Amino acid sequence: MIRVAAPLALLLALSACGLRPLYGGPNSAARATLASVQVSPIEGQAGWLVGTAIKDRLAAVDGSAARYRLDVRLDDRITGLGVRRDDSVSRERRTLRARYQLVDLASNMTVLDATAGSDAGIDVVGSEYATIAAEQTALERLSGIVADQIVSRLALYGQRSAPPSAPTTP
Repeated sequence: MIRVAAPLALLLALSACGLRPLYGGPNSAARATLASVQVSPIEGQAGWLVGTAIKDRLAAVDGSAARYRLDVRLDDRITGLGVRRDDSVSRERRTLRARYQLVDLASNMTVLDATAGSDAGIDVVGSEYATIAAEQTALERLSGIVADQIVSRLALYGQRSAPPSAPTTP
């Protein structure tokens, strides 16, 4: 009896905690905000990868007229970490940082100014081709991670900036 009652009590407590999904339903404020964002072109290969990843994530939301413009500036660096006895690098770190601004097109005011970023470790091996391929793979992976961070933050902004909904009466 206790084995059945304990999980049921936990489920009841969880339902009363006030958590709700960020993208909750077709008419949520987060979805509406994401649907109204246009992405400005971003410089370089990393910019193309991040911009495409952001657009792919925003395309999952049905598009409407643009209300916001997303401006993104990237900082992509590769730094040598490990050094062998012959002074060659044995390990690298690729860091991708983005500073992004969400601009309201009606007022031309920045409504969100934030940063996102991630890094990845790369082993430097004897083959230059393999090292370049590893650096490229790391950039592709980091672009997706940074795009996820940006889109999540935009959705959170959309939910928090929406006017509170009026309670419904039965």
